[in-house]
Amino acid sequence: MERVNLLDFDRDGLTAFVEQLGEKRFRATQLFRWIHQKGASDFDTMSDLARSLRDKLRDRAEVRSLPVVGEHVSADGTVKWLFDVGAGNAVETVFIPEADRGTLCVSSQAGCAVGCRFCSTGHQGFSRNLATGEILAQLWHAEHALRARLGLKEGERAVTNVVMMGMGEPLQNYAALVPALRTMLDDHGYGLSRRRVTVSTSGVVPMIDRLREDCPVALAVSLHAPDDPLRDELVPLNRKYPLAELLAACRRYLDAAPRDFITFEYCMLDGVNDSDAQARALVRLLVEDQSTAVSCKINLIPFNPFPASGLLRSPAPRVQAFAAVLQRAGIVTTVRKTRGDDIDAACGQLAGEVQDRTRVHERLVRAPVKVLRRAATMQETKA
Repeated sequence: MERVNLLDFDRDGLTAFVEQLGEKRFRATQLFRWIHQKGASDFDTMSDLARSLRDKLRDRAEVRSLPVVGEHVSADGTVKWLFDVGAGNAVETVFIPEADRGTLCVSSQAGCAVGCRFCSTGHQGFSRNLATGEILAQLWHAEHALRARLGLKEGERAVTNVVMMGMGEPLQNYAALVPALRTMLDDHGYGLSRRRVTVSTSGVVPMIDRLREDCPVALAVSLHAPDDPLRDELVPLNRKYPLAELLAACRRYLDAAPRDFITFEYCMLDGVNDSDAQARALVRLLVEDQSTAVSCKINLIPFNPFPASGLLRSPAPRVQAFAAVLQRAGIVTTVRKTRGDDIDAACGQLAGEVQDRTRVHERLVRAPVKVLRRAATMQETKA
């Protein structure tokens, strides 16, 4: 009989499982703490559990982490793990240490089916969704490995923030995502606040609405263009959920969100989406046009080139000029500091190993860069 992976359960799910074993509900909370707060996987070490329960768990369950294929540490302290998820697939997870926080970037899929033009993961195609336990195993391993490495005392956290910004589109793996989020937030699990857990999406509008109802956490949206024609090319999902629908969903999300703004991610692409005119178009979209305006901050991301993209990073002065237009309009704007690029752990670089089932090279018709620039120029002319 195949053992159940206890990492697949949030606390409600674990309670139901324990009750099926004929045990009382409070045992689930004890077990949950052992797994997530103490990083235990050996039931014999769980000393306050009844012997009868430990015997049942040994026969029917396990805490199944992911095999670590590789670990790389950047010169800036960033750590990247490559985890084996079977069938020739591997996913990447990145820890970014800072003075006031430790942020873990977690993957939700082996590959990604969205196919954003500037993303190395999307270029590899898509194999499958990760299970809840595979999502949580990344946090479970990172938290407890880092605690040991850093010599942290009991109760001290290595990971203070989680961003679902690794490989994959989290909202296209919704059923597995939500129990993982609930475990991250649970005081008997990792005890993270809703403000410190962020789901990043390319704009799956119906799932944004569901997340608002089921488990509202901080929301980041991959925007990358100020108009539909260009965004259609950069983020193909825009053809299904165009900007007006996406921004309306963002406004609805703010009703339940733990923050009073949405973060918009904007990857700076040389000659494609980085002109002053496009910055002004972004101001009109997000501030001046009341039909689309939304309380937000904008995170400008230096593009991390990879050969198949055909794209280049915007020069630093161009990024600063673009940011200045937004800031003059009153939009809180930051420029993301590139971390871990020497180990290919920076934003947009995560690729892992993916056995593509979607024939991405045939499925995605990628416009040449000159076409993207022409589309951008035409929109500027109209503006």
